[in-house]
Amino acid sequence: MVDFARLSRVALEAMAACGREVASCEAELRAAHSSVVVEALQNAPAIAAWQHYPEGDVFDPSSHAQYFYHAHDAAERKGESAEHGHFHAFLRARGMPPGMRPLVMPELAIADNPAAPRAAPTPSAPQPAAGEEGDPWSHLAAIAIDAAGKPLRFFATNRWVTGETWYAAADVAAMLDRFVLGPVPPSPLLNRWITAMIGLYKPLLAAMIAQRDAAVMEWRRRRRAKVHVLEDRRLEIVATLAIDVADQIARIEEALRRAA
Repeated sequence: MVDFARLSRVALEAMAACGREVASCEAELRAAHSSVVVEALQNAPAIAAWQHYPEGDVFDPSSHAQYFYHAHDAAERKGESAEHGHFHAFLRARGMPPGMRPLVMPELAIADNPAAPRAAPTPSAPQPAAGEEGDPWSHLAAIAIDAAGKPLRFFATNRWVTGETWYAAADVAAMLDRFVLGPVPPSPLLNRWITAMIGLYKPLLAAMIAQRDAAVMEWRRRRRAKVHVLEDRRLEIVATLAIDVADQIARIEEALRRAA
């Protein structure tokens, strides 16, 4: 839990601005009889398991931010009946703050290291970005969405899920500010919404990412470091954060009133 009373006024005002942007985007979507799901699928007749939407992902060459929407097999979603699919948000290396270095453990954090155990294909890796095919990426967060386009929760995954290079939680949290999407096609409105959602929840996402690291290290500790924890298929979703946009905005507004 993040204590909003401990956040600076600057941080609260930035979150409040993102809340207004989320509300503005959702109002525009309703007026256009659209939703974030419709914008992601781009008139596809139905969602196909594991396929990326929009096709080829969305990548901003200025910020090096990237995202896509997809769904797992229906059988895998039985326990999450409300979820239609989820967005995966990434930042590629050229967009990261200076000084970012991968976290190295005996299990070898860097993807595709020849000394690491042979891994199955990563099911949620981003598509190659033009000119940056060989660059590493960090998975910032995923956003689960219902069929009507309502965001349900953020979640963080183990490294094998996205094929990312693993950075420590503090570094990933520092990358959140760098996830900015301009009006790149096919849906600048969806870009604005995803950018604003991450900004609205930034301190809470930083806490979720810290929980990600704690869960991974606890898994490793309980197995006495005898597993390649970042490649362990038994460990997939490692931290979650419920989404209630109206409540989040109300909490921010209350904290700002108290800080006045």
